[in-house]
Formats: sequence, structure tokens, C-alpha cells
Amino acid sequence: QVQLVESGGGLVQAGGSLRLSCAASGNIFRVNAMGWYRQAPGKQRELVAAITSGGVTNYADSVKDRFTISKDNAKNTVYLQMNSLKPEDTAVYYCNAAVQLTLYGLGRVYWGQGTQVTVSS
Repeated sequence: QVQLVESGGGLVQAGGSLRLSCAASGNIFRVNAMGWYRQAPGKQRELVAAITSGGVTNYADSVKDRFTISKDNAKNTVYLQMNSLKPEDTAVYYCNAAVQLTLYGLGRVYWGQGTQVTVSS
């Protein structure tokens, strides 16, 4: 059983910053990648940023110059530093992890419960 625990969401004004954290715990052999998705009302869930265990990152174009994803492999924790926030960033943000439970087991995807980020103008 794997759980992802998120923190750091909240209400901020446009131009402000937030730092989201997500820690994976449970029966984990290896975390291969972690990332953040977001979903605004009436819109599809979209990738915000992701990072592999080796540190390779990718970002949505809309956040590439403003957000930074980072990780602590020893803690199975991923962070999302969000700067210069815009009202368009308002969404529920979900932590995601691709987890391997045994050495040769299949990768499994787990999701956090979501944390609300609201950016006011």
C-alpha cells in the first residue's frame, strides 16, 4: 500500500508564490518518477511538471518559466515551487508517483488526494 501526502496549497494573490510538497510512503521498492497534475473546474487534468529519480524534468509550457520541480530521493518527496502565480493557475493540484514495489515488478501509478491552489487577482 502506497500513500501520497500533499501539503502547501492555499490562497495567494497574483504574483505570489507557493511551495507544494508531496511525500510517498508505504511498500515502496523504488519511486521511478513523481510529478504534479492540476485540474481546474470544467477542464481536463493536465501535467504541470514531472521529475524522474535521475532528475530529468519536464514542464507544461504554461508554467515552464515560473515553476520548478525538485525532489529528495531519500525521502521519496517531490516539491513544486510556484512563483509569479496567475489566476489561471487556480486548480486542484494532484501529486503523482510511478512506483515499483519489487525489483522486477511492474510500475504502478498512485495519486494524492489533491490540494487546492487559488490565485486571486
